[in-house]
Amino acid sequence: MKTTITPRVRNLVLLLLAVTGMLFAGAGTASAHAALTGSDPSSGVVVDKAPTQISLTFSEKVATNNNSLRVLDPKGKRVDVGKPSNVSGTTYAVQVRSGLPDGTYTVAWQVVSADSHPVAGAFTFSVGAPSKTTVSVSDQDVGGGLVGGLYGFGRYMSYAGFIVMVGGAAFILACWQRGAGVRALQRLVVSGWFSLTAATLWLLLLRGSYTTSGKFGDIFDLNLLGQVLQTKTGAALVSRLLLLAAAALFIAVLFGAYDKREDEEKRDLTFGLAIGGGVVASGLAASWALAEHASTGLQPGIAMPVDVVHLLAVAMWLGGLSALLVALYRAPADNLVGRTAVQNFSRIAFGSVLALVATGIYQSWRQLGSWSAFTDTGYGQLLLVKIGLVALLVGIASISRRWTARLAETAEASATVVEERAPEKEKAHASASTKTADSGATASAAASASSATTTAKAGVADATASAEADSDGAASATGTDSEGPGDSKRAAQLARQQTAVDTARQKRLRDADPVRFGLRRSVLAEAAVAVVVLAVTTALTTTEPGRTEEDAKAAKASSSSAATSSSGALTLDMSFDTGGTDGKGVIRLDLDPARVGGNEMHVYVQRPNGRAFDVPEVKVAFTLAAKKIGPLPVTPDRIATGHWAANGIQIPMAGDWKISVTVRTSDIDQTTVDKNAQIG
Repeated sequence: MKTTITPRVRNLVLLLLAVTGMLFAGAGTASAHAALTGSDPSSGVVVDKAPTQISLTFSEKVATNNNSLRVLDPKGKRVDVGKPSNVSGTTYAVQVRSGLPDGTYTVAWQVVSADSHPVAGAFTFSVGAPSKTTVSVSDQDVGGGLVGGLYGFGRYMSYAGFIVMVGGAAFILACWQRGAGVRALQRLVVSGWFSLTAATLWLLLLRGSYTTSGKFGDIFDLNLLGQVLQTKTGAALVSRLLLLAAAALFIAVLFGAYDKREDEEKRDLTFGLAIGGGVVASGLAASWALAEHASTGLQPGIAMPVDVVHLLAVAMWLGGLSALLVALYRAPADNLVGRTAVQNFSRIAFGSVLALVATGIYQSWRQLGSWSAFTDTGYGQLLLVKIGLVALLVGIASISRRWTARLAETAEASATVVEERAPEKEKAHASASTKTADSGATASAAASASSATTTAKAGVADATASAEADSDGAASATGTDSEGPGDSKRAAQLARQQTAVDTARQKRLRDADPVRFGLRRSVLAEAAVAVVVLAVTTALTTTEPGRTEEDAKAAKASSSSAATSSSGALTLDMSFDTGGTDGKGVIRLDLDPARVGGNEMHVYVQRPNGRAFDVPEVKVAFTLAAKKIGPLPVTPDRIATGHWAANGIQIPMAGDWKISVTVRTSDIDQTTVDKNAQIG
């Protein structure tokens, strides 16, 4: 059956596409989800002695390759040797050549965060004294460009396909089982499956280039594809493809054997399909949860099941909404979706919203960490937009519920009346206003219809009669002389006319009930907002969580204070290893106000996991080599476990001071580490 789209619907669809395009166009480069929280040497610091290795600490675990950490001399030549290694927790290091000459060195890094997103950056440090360098320290463009845009589009299509496929199938099983035989709904669910399958293959091909070079030509590099298959994200994408094969079997049964069963027989098969479909849908949702935000950070054991529930609730609500919209606009007039089906979906949608609120509150706390992150971070601002859109969606849904309450009869009852209506009844009611009653119109709407509605229905009858006449004409034309070219053209023309008349008749029958027409418009408005909600949700998955962004800002502020002259506090982080069985740790030294004259010093000794390290002795010395001052020894007092402090430390003059810290972890194990910092 040929379908037509009204100009109003066409314009609304174009508007939705434009809004979605603007959301993606304004997204730009994908933000990183792992943040650099520390380094040794620190950014911008001047060290007296060339380091033997460069270590970087991130906010979460990352994946590295041979080129993840690069150290470049002032001329841009690499001075790192070997592969990067994970030294402890979220700290990664690479060895550098011994005997590096004085000058400014650049550390460039590009890794993949635990939630599957690439992250890159660069900073400098100097040995002896700063020098000119030919290397740019601007952040690398990773996850952006053409490949980044294509990857983002693939992510959007994968979410959309999952929602449409799962939500459409659930709508048929739980709300309107007769919909399994409606071609429009079949096309909707199958298109969702094809979209998710194609998007998954597309993401698998793009993944290697997206996380490394960002070049379009590397999409078909088999070596990169092999590397992707060995990663957590690659395994999740392959698992998704295997589950989609099971989903294809489910869809074949739903629109094959299930559709051909009688209503009573369908009840026995519905339970089995619901269980099997639920398992497949949960597995598909888990392919996102196991590889993205939920798999890292705080409480991953709780966050991953919560994320699965969140995705399934989105699919049941928005996917079911799309199925209801298609049923209202494209279902044949003799099989209109009825009140019972709409009420069933209304209850499912309400439960889905409750699940979304509960899981959304947990996810917001987990990703933001503070109220200020709502307004101070990009993730929080996007989340506020999503909350506003969901509130609008719920408001429109309440209007749809009012229209649903006014439906007086189900589509099934309407179809039964049409099939069993006797010719005597039709004659008895020929002169009444319900002469050509719409099979989808309600009894109350028909009784209260105006004379204009009666006239429209009479027009439907005339159009039907005309269609039958045209059909007879087409049959006679093809029957008398079907071999003549003129008769063939005439028959084709009559067939097109009949199709147009049938289409117009179907539309008039669907629009005859003002209550159903109002429901269609409110559901269309819901679907319009849902498209934008999906776009914002996709943008959230590629945006750095607020908690991580605030940690990164704090780390940059700390590093900046250590490398620049100021009248504020100075903070230095130094890793140490006394060589014993339990000799590794990190020293954090705070000097306040870090200027000429009296200063207050605090030294914190921590283990690699961040816990306080109970060491027996800590000593500090200050040396200004340029003026041959020092070393000036300082013996801080033990305040608490891992916390040492000293007051009244006198700095005689401003300059580039070397701060040495000696840590003793046992009677025989001790070491001294030092860093240079501008004081005064």
